[in-house]
Amino acid sequence: MSRRDRAGEEILVNCPTCSQIAVARVEAVMVHEGHAQVPALYELSRCTKCAAPLLAWEEDTGHGWDGEPLVVWPTKREQRALSPKIPRQLRQAHEEARKCFSAKANTAAVVMVRRTLEGVCKDQNVQQGQRTLFKMLESLKSAGKIDGRLFEWAQALRVLGNEGAHFTEVEVTREDASDSIDLAEALLDYLYVLSAQFDEFKARRGGVQGQPGQD
Repeated sequence: MSRRDRAGEEILVNCPTCSQIAVARVEAVMVHEGHAQVPALYELSRCTKCAAPLLAWEEDTGHGWDGEPLVVWPTKREQRALSPKIPRQLRQAHEEARKCFSAKANTAAVVMVRRTLEGVCKDQNVQQGQRTLFKMLESLKSAGKIDGRLFEWAQALRVLGNEGAHFTEVEVTREDASDSIDLAEALLDYLYVLSAQFDEFKARRGGVQGQPGQD
């Protein structure tokens, strides 16, 4: 893992101030190893288009930094950093959806959200023997990995993604794309962050649950 001084280098980021993909110049760096499962590289940078400061984050994949900085400050709704507990490929797919949304490419954003859903099903090993995303999501629900409400959300995202992927007269609005990203993030958080956190909670508490009738 290279830890050379990257000050003065340029990185490609989604600048939250000027709302576009831009080149930022790195002013200072810090490597932090005490968070989550992987070392993190924080890069204090300045956008070369609007001159606004920003803080970018990269992770070490074991083969060096991943080369896809995510802006973690200043924050906008679409710039919320996903947890490192979510698999890297899913974070990358969802980040592409965010970039499409920032570029006002609403149709492309919902298509990328649909791609993220397919990635979730594949990562959860429910795609075997299933030909459609609808069946994959049904398998995810049958396996108890998502409940009825999350299944309903995922199906709505699937339908919206299908509408975006086909040439129809149905318009994908800005609100559709925004809701799509929010719901996909909620699904990712539930599967990979909250479920794991609850399992850790139960393990720490020894799996003891209250009995019926107890206060």
